[in-house]
Amino acid sequence: MNIPSEKELMKAGLHFGHKPENWHPQMANFIYGQKNGVHIIDLIKARQKLSEALEFVKKVASEGGKILFVGTKIQAKEIVKKYALLVNMPYVEEKWLGGTITNFKVINGLVKKMENLENQANKEDYEKKYTKKERLEFSLEIEHLKIGVEGIRNLTSLPQAIFLTSAKHEKTALLEAKKKHIPVVAVCDTNANPYDVDYAIPGNDDAIKSIELVAALVAEAIKEGTIKK
Repeated sequence: MNIPSEKELMKAGLHFGHKPENWHPQMANFIYGQKNGVHIIDLIKARQKLSEALEFVKKVASEGGKILFVGTKIQAKEIVKKYALLVNMPYVEEKWLGGTITNFKVINGLVKKMENLENQANKEDYEKKYTKKERLEFSLEIEHLKIGVEGIRNLTSLPQAIFLTSAKHEKTALLEAKKKHIPVVAVCDTNANPYDVDYAIPGNDDAIKSIELVAALVAEAIKEGTIKK
């Protein structure tokens, strides 16, 4: 697949990091310098790491693996959902439920509970069988469950890889993946430790354009891998 040039990565704002006082020392190798009070990411190195990450994603997809998209920052939510759905992959965009990976059986039980409630609500005798108050309670419970498990309702087993739009923000998901030895691809801003991640993509994890660029490329790599299965 075509990897964006350094100029295209710059146009998306991938190079903007955080203020030097907020940096993580392990990111030193990926920092080009400073400008206007913020660290600037080395886009030559970022592009190389991006290419490596996308090759890995493509390989996982070519083997029929599931890649879980995770992005719960306000600016990442809709992007994560959009591109995960585009390639029929599971996603978490509202809230990471503790145990989603490390206690998958329990989380999968919540999915089944949600689906059972939805099935009940679609039955012809639903209104006759339950009072208005009961139906309201069921409706609220369904909405509550959807916040945590809607995007993983079709994930019947642990994913083969996880893509995080922010290694720093999605630290709970990262820790759970490491405990289960699930490879992680993640955007690492200058305040994150890239060596906590299997396939780190040095880059801005706050800007919408930057997040969308990486998410779109991950989706494209999945498409290419799936086609070549």
